[in-house]
Amino acid sequence: MIRPLVIVGLLAAPAAAQEKPVAEVTPETVAASLRKGVEFLVADQNPNGSWGGPTRTKGLNIYAPVPGAHHAFRAGASGLALSGLIDSGDTRPETLAAIEKGAAWMEEHLPKLRRADQTTTYNVWGHAYGLKALTRLHRLAEDEAERSKWKQLAAQQMELLERYHEVNGGWGYLDLFDGFTSQRPSGLPTSFTTATVLLAAHEAEEEMGVGLDPKTVRLAMESIVKQRTPDFSYTYSFPHRMAPRRPINRPAGSLARSQVCNAALRVLGDEAITDEVLETWLKRFIDREGFLSIGRKRPRPHETHFAISGYFYYYGIFYFTESAKLLPEGRHAHHAGELARVILHRQEKDGSWWDYPLYDYHQPYGTGYALMALAWCQSSLASDPE
Repeated sequence: MIRPLVIVGLLAAPAAAQEKPVAEVTPETVAASLRKGVEFLVADQNPNGSWGGPTRTKGLNIYAPVPGAHHAFRAGASGLALSGLIDSGDTRPETLAAIEKGAAWMEEHLPKLRRADQTTTYNVWGHAYGLKALTRLHRLAEDEAERSKWKQLAAQQMELLERYHEVNGGWGYLDLFDGFTSQRPSGLPTSFTTATVLLAAHEAEEEMGVGLDPKTVRLAMESIVKQRTPDFSYTYSFPHRMAPRRPINRPAGSLARSQVCNAALRVLGDEAITDEVLETWLKRFIDREGFLSIGRKRPRPHETHFAISGYFYYYGIFYFTESAKLLPEGRHAHHAGELARVILHRQEKDGSWWDYPLYDYHQPYGTGYALMALAWCQSSLASDPE
């Protein structure tokens, strides 16, 4: 979800790997996993309806200007958690109450979200995942007045995304590497942040009819394409296109990014993203999931093979589904079964999923990603004619 910059500090030892039996994927095990994840989020919700907070600090923390960076982290984590609860389809009273509280928090706080200062645009993640939650709330709305409320709030988030659109096209999360700052961010657009925004905006436009300026979308797509290599890996950021064979930019390093970038370009009409490209990268994701897993729960970003960070893990899991759902329906169940096995295997004893210790935001955002992904798996497996 949130792509941090390391601040020098003490390195804690990575969590010890604990092997457990690979879960069998059945309707019962998937439903039980979803239920446990929902129960975690309901119990973990803050009294004000949000999720996460600036606690659980450690010796190695990321660059986070206060208080704005934490406003962004909380908005992003809350948007993902709320989206996960809604996608789960859980209708227990306590779940519906948590959704209602989360919706009220979004209504109050999303309009206030801005960048922390001129060095960071972490707020982009909050706008994108806020849009995902608003899209789902609009879908749930029972009357026109409520739908209109969510639509207006979504339109405001689109305006803010226009404001923080990078000079080079697309979106990033930091603006401090070139020695100066500007009103419009000019620092570090990244392929995956850009794709995340485009997918969230496209989904919101399909549901509510509000979207980004077509020119902004075109420039953002061009930014992603400029970061694409011939094998459909995507470099980490715009400057990285000048060194495309660095480990982080190779296929294993791009394992999570390729899913989201391929999906965003495909839904917006890039004919280069064929079914074959999608299938190749979905298979590669499952085959090489271990590369992503090596980085899980380590406190130092980019320390593992191919400079992979823990926070790539559930991000990649979710965007695997966004890519897979673009294939013919007859292929959905196959990919859903393979991904569900991974998700069930990685669930924590408390029902959560998490991949990187980010203050107190990691369990809500990881669980939100996993619930959305597992809900798609459940639906795809249930519709399998076999």
